[in-house]
Amino acid sequence: MFCYAGRMTHSLTAGQLKWWQSGIIYQIYPRSFQDSNNDGIGDLNGVTARLDYLASLGVTAIWFSPIFTSPMKDFGYDVADYKGIDPLFGTLDDFDTLVREAHARGLKVMLDFVPNHSSDEHPWFVEARSSRDNPRRDWYMWRDPAPDGGVPNNWKSFFGGSAWTYDDATGQYYLHQFVSGQPELNWANPDVRREMADTLRFWMQRGVDGFRVDVIWLLAKDPDYRDEPRNPDWRPGQPEHNSVQHIHTQDLPLTHAYIRELRAALDEFDDRMMVGEIYLPIDTLLTYAGTPDAPECHLPFNFHLILTPWNAADIRKLVDEYDAAVTRSGSWPNWVLGNHDQHRFATRVGREQYRAAQTLLLTLRGTPTVYYGDELGMEDGFIPADRVVDPAALGQPDVPGVGRDPERTPMQWSAEPHAGFTDAHVQPWLPVAENFTAVNVAAQDVDPASDLNYFRTLTRLRRDSAALTLGTYRSLETGAGQPIQTGPTALTGGSFENTQAGSGVFAFVREHEGERVLVLLNFGAQDVPLTLPELHGASLLLSSQDGAGADTLRGNEAQLWRLA
Repeated sequence: MFCYAGRMTHSLTAGQLKWWQSGIIYQIYPRSFQDSNNDGIGDLNGVTARLDYLASLGVTAIWFSPIFTSPMKDFGYDVADYKGIDPLFGTLDDFDTLVREAHARGLKVMLDFVPNHSSDEHPWFVEARSSRDNPRRDWYMWRDPAPDGGVPNNWKSFFGGSAWTYDDATGQYYLHQFVSGQPELNWANPDVRREMADTLRFWMQRGVDGFRVDVIWLLAKDPDYRDEPRNPDWRPGQPEHNSVQHIHTQDLPLTHAYIRELRAALDEFDDRMMVGEIYLPIDTLLTYAGTPDAPECHLPFNFHLILTPWNAADIRKLVDEYDAAVTRSGSWPNWVLGNHDQHRFATRVGREQYRAAQTLLLTLRGTPTVYYGDELGMEDGFIPADRVVDPAALGQPDVPGVGRDPERTPMQWSAEPHAGFTDAHVQPWLPVAENFTAVNVAAQDVDPASDLNYFRTLTRLRRDSAALTLGTYRSLETGAGQPIQTGPTALTGGSFENTQAGSGVFAFVREHEGERVLVLLNFGAQDVPLTLPELHGASLLLSSQDGAGADTLRGNEAQLWRLA
């Protein structure tokens, strides 16, 4: 059993932080959360039935991957009606009920907004491709064939192959950076931008509290449609999308102006927020937060914990650099370990490191986003070849690891058939992970030492601690025999007495108005003796393992201490 020692008190008052700063965001992949009508696909009523569970986790907001009307060529990221609910998931009335019931439990509701591209079945695109002079034609991006009759340029799809598809009816190519059923909207057209802003207003009027905006850094494109330079580091067998450098399709300056227009629509309503999906280096990423005079995303998504090698030195370097950059920019930090596009973090870091990783996510400064099932330690599921449905995998069969089905398997509620996700006689849309009989909500809910209850303990501790909610961050030196120092408020005289350099320990202090919490994370399998004078009189708040003490940080262990 892990060790947890009591409640912390503090003077945190309402209004010091916004809900999206102090809280935790929980991502739901609706197809995989809970099936209420036994068709093998999760739905809104299934989520409503599980709201008490969600509230028990200590999260603040639930974010839904797309639920809009869609032919599902990319599972909802191909939108055919931005103001409608796909019948697979329910109705607008079902959605209104869900929002009302979530708010009654103190939960905020966020939607996934997909403004870069629509479905090719959206009425706008149907009109646009009907003729070259249709009024909607300029809502999308069309080009004549190259002189040889081929594609207009060398732009690539994320899912493999060219980003252009030829339209026989009108004799031009249309742009799509994902599947051909996802034509790109032309954000240079002010009518498109007005329609997108109006879509946000529609959902906010129904009570939606925030939005995660899909591929927001792709909105602007080079108006001259120039070829992108080849990537000299690309090798055959890697994703074809990486074969060029995306200087004409990503992170163009005009993108920021477009985002500011979206932000202006949000700011017409009280206490709403926007998270932008952005895969960029830290300094570039933070420009998407804008400035006080020209605000953009409240939280530009920080995926670097996912992308950084899992060892203490690299993770500490990342956190130090990101926290310093956020401080310089005046923005607010956020952290992510998993989502619908990345393999489960319990699989990536290994079972031994699972709790250390969970502890890191929930104790760093800033807003954490949690992916459904990660509170249980869900791992990637095995997907047989005949059950693969992800277009990223189907379009690149020779590229290993690009498939996203393994991290989208159904939520594991119980040891019943199909993990309680759907009826025993119904085949779920993806197979349930094989470990569901042991890793499930029902089993872990009643086990005080379970990963689920460890997660709940962390969220409770985070909520009850001003240091973990509001506090500053300072990392500590943990090299062999080196004193732990944190600058002006140094923890002097203590050390980790390691047998070798590079112990794999990451340690940091969160502090607010005299309250100090020390976080110790052992990234290695070896026990590490501790000699910290500050631990005399300190209180152990949490250990990821049973029987923790003040003299040793055991292999793979996480410890939290309240310092005197």
